[in-house]
Amino acid sequence: MVTRKFPRFPASISSTLVQRDRLKYNAALRDVSLKGCRVESVIRPFTGMQLEVSLQLPGEATPIIITNAAVRWTGSHGIGIEFLTIAPPQLERLNQFITRLSSATHAA
Repeated sequence: MVTRKFPRFPASISSTLVQRDRLKYNAALRDVSLKGCRVESVIRPFTGMQLEVSLQLPGEATPIIITNAAVRWTGSHGIGIEFLTIAPPQLERLNQFITRLSSATHAA
């Protein structure tokens, strides 16, 4: 069993994975934490691959952009991505989104 520093919450939103500022892949976010996420995509990345992650939150015109992320695992359950650095404004938006997910999970 994996022990996580930050809890993950189920989510279902569109996202985009960008490799080296040019190769873009659509992805479906399946769960998220303050430090990472799990996505499903047609991309078959390698462990350690550096990515930019764009999360299109419901009802928001501008996506959250995480410019520095890395693939930590890949398998039948998707792709595990760690957020390495997040700009403070993006981190605040991500934190607000996770707070909403947490509230919805606890209310259910």
